[in-house]
Amino acid sequence: MSGEPTSATSPAQALDAGLYIVATPIGNLRDISLRAIDTLRAADEVLAEDTRVARRLFDAHNIRATLSPYHDHNGAKRRPEILKQLSEGQAIALISDAGTPMVSDPGWKLSHDALEAGIKVFPIPGASALLAGLVASGLPSDRFMFCGFLPSKSGARRKAAAEVAQVPGTLVFYETGPRLADSLADLRETLGGSREAAVCRELTKLFEETRRGSLSDLADHYAEHGGPKGEIVLLIGPPSKQVASEDTIESALVEALKSQSVKQAASEIAELFDLPRRDVYQKALSLKDG
Repeated sequence: MSGEPTSATSPAQALDAGLYIVATPIGNLRDISLRAIDTLRAADEVLAEDTRVARRLFDAHNIRATLSPYHDHNGAKRRPEILKQLSEGQAIALISDAGTPMVSDPGWKLSHDALEAGIKVFPIPGASALLAGLVASGLPSDRFMFCGFLPSKSGARRKAAAEVAQVPGTLVFYETGPRLADSLADLRETLGGSREAAVCRELTKLFEETRRGSLSDLADHYAEHGGPKGEIVLLIGPPSKQVASEDTIESALVEALKSQSVKQAASEIAELFDLPRRDVYQKALSLKDG
């Protein structure tokens, strides 16, 4: 392909052979680039996670292209065939149901195998739920880590959270409505309740909403009201830069235990110093027993 920029008013041109990873809207169908539309129109074939979802996008933008399914269930079987087509000079586009392919979908396997086979892979950038959530959250965006979906079971979820607890940047997770309250409770216990967080749902759609607050505030809210409907991006701000000494934490616990139960004291001190409740609770137990 030419290194020169193409005018926004230029008609779509024939594509060079290769795999085109095309970002599509995450909600609002107008959130698609002119280049993405040109690419989808010119591709020999478009691979879609769900062809029914893709057809709605195609109809909205008058795209008439050959569509075929490519997803978790048929990916292993289809990849050799697709790689053969690419090696023979075809231009094939890959789209997901929403956003940028290869983020929490099977597209990366196809891209990896194509590159290994010496086939060109072209990124066609656009909408991304994790970036939209980061913008809407108001949390630090100079450094962030995308963590994908949290595990469905509490123990595995807490372990996953503990592994990224000290990452000096904003954590970005995808989550479902039915699991949100339980996930927030586990994250509060593991990361500390005072960390700033945001729950973004239905981004770019009619009922778009962002709720901000501490992990404790959000955990309490969704425990009371239940999980919201729609697709969710959960973001958690970086840990506090101020690290209390062991002596400071212990002194605060001793003072709190004079008037509170072990559970109450641990909860208060964990919140105060932005520490995992479980660790503070164990320390409070040892102090009480001692």
